Amino acid sequence: MDTLAPQPAVGRTFAGWRVLRLADMDARGRLRLDALARFLQDLAIDDVRETGWGTPEHIWFVRRIQVDVTVPFLDDGEVEMVTWCSGLATIAAGRRWSITGNRGGRAEVDSVWIHLGPDGRPKRIEGFGVYANAADGRRVSARPELEGPPDDAARAPWPLRVTDVDLHGHVNNAVHWQAVEHLLHGRGPDVRRPLRAGLDYRDALDLEDELELAFSLDGGRLGVGFVTPAGLKAVATVEPLSHR
Repeated sequence: MDTLAPQPAVGRTFAGWRVLRLADMDARGRLRLDALARFLQDLAIDDVRETGWGTPEHIWFVRRIQVDVTVPFLDDGEVEMVTWCSGLATIAAGRRWSITGNRGGRAEVDSVWIHLGPDGRPKRIEGFGVYANAADGRRVSARPELEGPPDDAARAPWPLRVTDVDLHGHVNNAVHWQAVEHLLHGRGPDVRRPLRAGLDYRDALDLEDELELAFSLDGGRLGVGFVTPAGLKAVATVEPLSHR
């Protein structure tokens, strides 16, 4: 995802805005990654509801997301967002967002989502209309890109809560970022400077899963594995954007 798809000249874009509330910020007033993830998720849901590509006929699960915070949201009171389709595959689609704060904060985000039918099984994307026009022939891959944690990674338990589970019966994607934010406190890159954060969702987390966070630091880059007895469920990384 190093090359982000530009905002399309043709095809659908969808815009919205959010006010930053107390629960969206850390102790220093920065917009947290988990709050930003909720904003992005909500805008995507509003978009597909309007076009008929939302539930119950169509279900979308995020497979991979990359967040480039080019200017941290430190003093912003609200954000404007615009989203569009950035690419297509047989059963997956890319989605881009551009986010701008009213005090100069900025982030560019790309992601890949798996398309499921109402039975919860992967379903071929057909007749994508204005979304396909925005994709402009670009292709996406749903394969994981981030490497799992090293064998000697430190580990810490991360108990899951009933409130982590959403309507689909799994731990919501934004909740993963809460764990990342927790590990960023006092370690890893300076979150008040530009950063790149990525998350590969390999398998769904369920409430009864015994979850451990396997984490390591390498040259200012924080790597996090979401590990259960059944295996690796997700991988996250956060690093200074200047390293790219």
